[in-house]
Amino acid sequence: MVCALGAAVCFGAATVLQAMAARAAAAEGGAGGGRGGDAALLLRAVRQWRYLAGLGLDGLGFVFQIVALRSVPIYAVGAALASSLAVTAVVAARLLHVRLSRVEWAAVAVVCAGLAMLGLASGAEGEESGPAALPWAMLGAAVAMLLLGLAGGRLPERGRALVLGLGAGFGFGVVEVAVRLIDSMSPVALLTDPALYALLLGGGAAFLLLTTALQRGSVTTATAGMVIGETVWPALVGVVWLGDRTREGLAWLAVLGFAVAVAGALALARFGEAPETTAPAAPPE
Repeated sequence: MVCALGAAVCFGAATVLQAMAARAAAAEGGAGGGRGGDAALLLRAVRQWRYLAGLGLDGLGFVFQIVALRSVPIYAVGAALASSLAVTAVVAARLLHVRLSRVEWAAVAVVCAGLAMLGLASGAEGEESGPAALPWAMLGAAVAMLLLGLAGGRLPERGRALVLGLGAGFGFGVVEVAVRLIDSMSPVALLTDPALYALLLGGGAAFLLLTTALQRGSVTTATAGMVIGETVWPALVGVVWLGDRTREGLAWLAVLGFAVAVAGALALARFGEAPETTAPAAPPE
């Protein structure tokens, strides 16, 4: 569980650092009058130490996520990863001077309470491998999410952000399940394991879907869909097919903690993309 929380801290802090770098890069381009579009903005952003630090935290968070998925139930890891929104909110309040409402501070506390309940109730990782078709089902789901991402811009505007957000969450969920399905780390076994390709395609599709959703719709709606998609169905797969269980007699506490943590994350959905700050007015010339 410590690794799952470490991943949440890394992902949450990375979001704010990358947002700060992107805004600094946009201001740099504006000051120079350059018009390079998104590619030029990205090139300027990667020269910012904050952006590179954010990428490093993303990489470290992914390592923590893999370790956590190999040692604790998927439902606990999924809820912990959703709590990265609480980390983003707190770090944004500190570094971006974003004002959090009382409701949002309460949501941060709710997320922490839910995770505490999950930590107390979570049992060991399940030892079952699931049906033989499950890795292929994950690969099929990953391909479907990739196709959805490629067609995302053509979806009707109404409901687009929610659909793409849910798809992104589904893709991240594929990664969570696929990590558990990989049995051997030998090169030969990995190259013939559909779970590995499900992991790679699912992660790529999730980032594509989330990027499209944030560009073409409501950040809050897209992030809410993502939180639901990456927590609920992977948790069910873990319990039904992979043998994830709670400590004896504490199933009710795990269910309550999961629901509380996800509900708190949904209340903080606007922090799925680091919030905008109000630029200071330019001094009169």
